[in-house]
Amino acid sequence: MARLGRPRVVGIDEVGRGCLAGPVVAAAVLLRPGFNLAGIDDSKKLTASRREQIFSQLVAAGNAIGIGVVSAVEIDRINILEASLQAMIKALVLLNRDCDLVVVDGRQRLPLNLPQYPLIRGDSLCLPVAAASIIAKVIRDRQMFYYDHLFPQYGFARHKGYGTIAHRRALTRHGSSSLHRQTFTFKAVE
Repeated sequence: MARLGRPRVVGIDEVGRGCLAGPVVAAAVLLRPGFNLAGIDDSKKLTASRREQIFSQLVAAGNAIGIGVVSAVEIDRINILEASLQAMIKALVLLNRDCDLVVVDGRQRLPLNLPQYPLIRGDSLCLPVAAASIIAKVIRDRQMFYYDHLFPQYGFARHKGYGTIAHRRALTRHGSSSLHRQTFTFKAVE
């Protein structure tokens, strides 16, 4: 028997796929009925301070959130696409909510027997996916700030593990750390 009322849509997104260091982090978000907050958008379109504000509001409003993290070591073992999918599955499992549809940012379907819809640019087109992109980005950025204290020579607080010129220069000078993805290649910079 079909459930009457608003469909329960979970949005899923990940961050950190293109980085040279650090984990890939995914978030699954089920917005509570009636939740409305101006300014939710693709995390890449927002400033860090605005992402933090929206993150706090999403959490304080009691929205259901699941987080999945896959380490650089695991990324090297299974590849970045599989790691991204695993992070999304972990996030969905930890969300632990029934839903009518899972909207996944991107082209990939999750290897789960759930109603799902892959949506390219979902973080710009679907509110729950945009919320998931903000949650995942804030969580990962906070992790990279923490890692910056452990490995200050790489500047993780500034570039979050992405392959910036400064990061590639640090890799040329210091070699890789345990947070670096050993299967990723980068162009050295002097």
